[in-house]
Amino acid sequence: MVSSALSVDVPPQPWSGRFDGDSAEHRRWWQAVSPYAPGAESPDSPGHGSAAHAASRPAVILGFASDEGVRRNKGRTGAAAAPAAIRAALGPLAFHLDRTVSDAGDVVVTDGALEAGQARAGQAIAAMLDAGRLTVVLGGGHETAYASYLGVAASDAVRGGQRLGILNLDAHFDLRDEPLPSSGTPFRQMAEAEAAAGREFRYAVVGISEPNNTRALFNTADRLGVRYLPDEDCTAERVRAFVAEFLAGVDVLYLTIDLDVLPASVAPGVSAPAAYGVPLPVISEACRQVAESGKLLHLDVAELNPAFDIDGRTAKVAARLVNTLLQ
Repeated sequence: MVSSALSVDVPPQPWSGRFDGDSAEHRRWWQAVSPYAPGAESPDSPGHGSAAHAASRPAVILGFASDEGVRRNKGRTGAAAAPAAIRAALGPLAFHLDRTVSDAGDVVVTDGALEAGQARAGQAIAAMLDAGRLTVVLGGGHETAYASYLGVAASDAVRGGQRLGILNLDAHFDLRDEPLPSSGTPFRQMAEAEAAAGREFRYAVVGISEPNNTRALFNTADRLGVRYLPDEDCTAERVRAFVAEFLAGVDVLYLTIDLDVLPASVAPGVSAPAAYGVPLPVISEACRQVAESGKLLHLDVAELNPAFDIDGRTAKVAARLVNTLLQ
């Protein structure tokens, strides 16, 4: 049972998938994932309070079932169903990881109470980070990102002075200046929160679509010192160099993946399908590069909309990227 201290609304549910046998050589994700047990970790567990041992830290999955931010941003709602869809796509995958994985259940946004849901998710994320876990959030619209940020910013690692980098794989800046927070505002909110905390806002985006971001958003990005790489420039070599340069200037990394960074043929099940997009092999390699850096503190995947998916294609891509990041 999940501790109420985590402020989780729905406890972890049973996973399912193909059964080939009980031995380790037959293991799949659904057989490997266990319910998260707060307090089971020792403060001396590998990577406690930092990303120094990201390759060996136990991982914990948290769902953020929300599409309120997408609704406010006038997008196609349905992302609240995404955590269950990604778990369903992960379940049958063969489990080759050298770390344990647990499931903490879901934070659910209801009755339009986005800010309260983000706060609950942030509290849960911070608690699990400080317990020595690599945290994985399954969104949800990209309002998921601000929930993630609240947890990361409250963690011992960031409050202790480690330089936080925020890397977004996304077609959009999500830097809108709006009176009501939405899926289009999370990184503007982060910039303001980092400034209030007296920290430098280190934010980089891979996959920006020029036709889908106004001049005002580019001006905001330039004013805030945001680094970005347009989708048309996202060759494997340029993305690797861009990510390497960004990683070199940070101590811990929060990686957020908006699935609309991918071409619509690869990720049709999103609120805003991409006409161009960044090829999946390039995005997958960027994820592997981040995982191998040893700096990954927290990650999330956002904007899957199962109602618009085709043959579960987008959910399977999301599952594959999560699997890659935890290898």
